[in-house]
Amino acid sequence: MLCEAGLLPGALTRNAGLHFICRDVWLRVESTATAWTSRFRPSADLLVPLKSGEGRYVAPQQVLDELEDEGRVVFRYHDNPNGSLRDIAGICSANGRVVGLMPHPEHAIEALTGPSDDGLGVFYSALDSVLAA
Repeated sequence: MLCEAGLLPGALTRNAGLHFICRDVWLRVESTATAWTSRFRPSADLLVPLKSGEGRYVAPQQVLDELEDEGRVVFRYHDNPNGSLRDIAGICSANGRVVGLMPHPEHAIEALTGPSDDGLGVFYSALDSVLAA
């Protein structure tokens, strides 16, 4: 949705293999310089659910290079389940306020019902940003 609205570059397309994926995945935090990741330590590992049929991130080579050069790749898959280019699981806008990712941190906020509570860091980071504004 964020890519389609033009808030973030690139697009989400059908998963490699054209299958719906529903499983827990490991992500690595690549950037803590966003309103959504400030509570994480660099290179932190998160376990969150992935649930999608169209979650493969694609973009032209030039856009991918710009995202890398500007530090706008926010999350990467450890084991790229859907064929996203450069293992990208999440990116951010130039100002770091808009972050889009395919996995679902909102389903990893309670260790009893989710695979972990690793997703809480995303929401606590956002709360910190709002309270600091």
